[in-house]
Amino acid sequence: MLSRAFVALGSNVGDRRYWLQFGMGGLRRLSAGCRVSPVYECRAHLLATDPAQPDYLNAVAEIFTPLSPGTLLKSCLSIERQAGRIRTCRNAPRTLDMDILDMDGMVSRTPQLTLPHPRLALRRFVLQPWSNLAPDHYIGGNYRATVAQLLRDCPDAGPLTACPWTLNCEPH
Repeated sequence: MLSRAFVALGSNVGDRRYWLQFGMGGLRRLSAGCRVSPVYECRAHLLATDPAQPDYLNAVAEIFTPLSPGTLLKSCLSIERQAGRIRTCRNAPRTLDMDILDMDGMVSRTPQLTLPHPRLALRRFVLQPWSNLAPDHYIGGNYRATVAQLLRDCPDAGPLTACPWTLNCEPH
């Protein structure tokens, strides 16, 4: 049985476009089918104590996978490591960041994974590309709203710039 999962991808180190495509290649290998949103660029969302960082590229992928949420998370972390990501501290710059946003409407809270993602409603850089991909997708849990509704109500007013190119979801 396949599960429908939405995964956010972000990069702000090195060849950001390459790292997003690298992440899509990894997701493609984990899925029986996928789609990907347009790519957006935005400033890093930082706490007042964090140093300045390069801008991010962000996208959202929809995949259909036989994996459980825990196995998908482990696979995403492995793809991040293959991309050279080293977790030094929270909000550190990264070659590739992959977050599971929602998976078949599951509601789960474990030390490793919370579904739906606990901060997705606060992140326009996630909601905008996700809305381009699946605006009517309903998110349960504490949200009980569609992606489009969450985007409309999102308190994040940071500017986003649509990129003129797309990521590839098809095998090479």
